[in-house]
Amino acid sequence: MRADIRIAWILARGSERREWWGISLTLLGALLATGFALTAVTIAAVRGQVSTPYAHGLLNQPGQRAGVVLALVLLLIPVLGFLGQCARVGAVHRHRRMAGMRLAGASPVQVRRVAAAESGIVCLAGSAAGSATFAVLLAVTGHTPRPAAWAAFLVVVLTVPVIAALVSVFALRHVVASPLAHVRRTNPDPGRRAALGFMLAAGLIATAGLLFLFPDGKGVAPFVLLVLGLVLLTGAGAIWVAGAFAAFMGRQLTLRAKSPTALIAASRLAHDPWAASRTHAALLLVTVVGVGFVGVRGVLLTSLDDSLRPVDPAFYTTGIDLAAAAVLVALALSLCGLAVGTAESLATRRRGLAAQAAAGVPYTVLARATLLETALPLAPALLLAGAGGSAVYLAYAAIVGGPVPLLPLLVPVAVYAACLLAAATSLPLLRRVANPAELRFT
Repeated sequence: MRADIRIAWILARGSERREWWGISLTLLGALLATGFALTAVTIAAVRGQVSTPYAHGLLNQPGQRAGVVLALVLLLIPVLGFLGQCARVGAVHRHRRMAGMRLAGASPVQVRRVAAAESGIVCLAGSAAGSATFAVLLAVTGHTPRPAAWAAFLVVVLTVPVIAALVSVFALRHVVASPLAHVRRTNPDPGRRAALGFMLAAGLIATAGLLFLFPDGKGVAPFVLLVLGLVLLTGAGAIWVAGAFAAFMGRQLTLRAKSPTALIAASRLAHDPWAASRTHAALLLVTVVGVGFVGVRGVLLTSLDDSLRPVDPAFYTTGIDLAAAAVLVALALSLCGLAVGTAESLATRRRGLAAQAAAGVPYTVLARATLLETALPLAPALLLAGAGGSAVYLAYAAIVGGPVPLLPLLVPVAVYAACLLAAATSLPLLRRVANPAELRFT
């Protein structure tokens, strides 16, 4: 392990200019993860009832602070997914090094460990930058955390790179490098993952149903379990639909399409249909949560009676606005992951893209095919994710007896447009890789 870390350090210092954009994204992901974790630790370290000038009293009560901490911890999920996408891109760009290590006698597992250690080293730098920025913010605000919090800060700074390295190992577990400078990805069984997600969701929904029928009196909220079950069920179903629909469209377009754009997109979808589910997983889950949140927000704001509001209604609106900000941050991170995943796909296929460009395929055709690869599997998956989120806020509206807003129905449409824009950010990379001159290096 020590030798792998030393090799990773040498490779990280010798990174090429084209790799620095991936390193910068990894640094950003580590900085965000550290910031969210340190903020959660700082809020969790506050004890008892306090009076703070922040968030209109939202941080004064222990129960309310626990909700804020939970939201910050949940934000780590899309950040870790983003780091996993960055690890895949880095592995593809370093394919010649990986092949060189294989020629020197390294095993595929050792190659993946070195690549993961590279991500860990970069994340350590990002974590250190995030902790320094957070320390400056603490000094500016004049807040002094408890002594135990400073020990937790050190644990966070050291844990984030370790978790990032583990995420990289998980993301690269199906990447195989051969000694002949060829990098490929093995195809796992997607049905097993989908079945596991469906079983866990069914367990949560069944538990919520039992608690509705037989309350235990211990404060367990069956509605929360029901919401988690619906979100997980819809998210797993949307991820499975994305892969299954990509495989179906790949077969159908290969047989029936006449447009060059559709044929190129169909070839990619048929070759690796579950790439869409890997790239869109976090995005689909965030869409389910986003649709449900927008609906619950509308029901909550319209059902609050003026007589029940405190003198300062900002207490309610501040909490809702912070939750909305958390959803938007998660959506932005998921869109960044989608953009990075699209770039990883183009970098992996640069040999084929360069050959197509050398054969006379116009750049516009390749660009439209790239967008079509994202648009086709994402449309039914987002439709299902919107239906799951709608079920969440409709259930809430039925419980509280509030009106049913229509604004959440526009959320999947907005997310779909944002996804296409995120995929379009990879088109400058397509222009570079779809160059016949790239065939000299492949």
